[in-house]
Amino acid sequence: MALYEHVFIARQDISATQVESITADFSKVIEENGGKVAKNEYWGLKSLAYRIKKNRKGHYVLLNLDAPHAAVAEMERQARLNEDILRYMTIRVDELEEGQSVVLRSKGDKDHRRGPRGDNRGDRDNNRGDRGDRGDRRD
Repeated sequence: MALYEHVFIARQDISATQVESITADFSKVIEENGGKVAKNEYWGLKSLAYRIKKNRKGHYVLLNLDAPHAAVAEMERQARLNEDILRYMTIRVDELEEGQSVVLRSKGDKDHRRGPRGDNRGDRDNNRGDRGDRGDRRD
């Protein structure tokens, strides 16, 4: 069987328990078609990069799958029919990631706003130091 990572975004106005129900339905479809769900992660309610179907936020969920293509195709068909799913993406991978995903690991990281070189470019509280006397600024 092939290995897949499946991420879907659910509407912002449904509850987390409804998102868990959708995830359980997808897991059931995979298992009925001869596959298994290796990992199930709820990433939480996050802001979208742009509005999708009048939604500014969405519930993100990751599923790591070990399933045949037919099972994944059926799950994607169910996702297309479900009105609560805004977007989904399934990617075939060579191996599944063990432990927590990068998204969950970065949630607890204090330095998540640092730039690629480790500087404080993303930090809004950076100290600009003493700027000296700027004199009278009236015109």
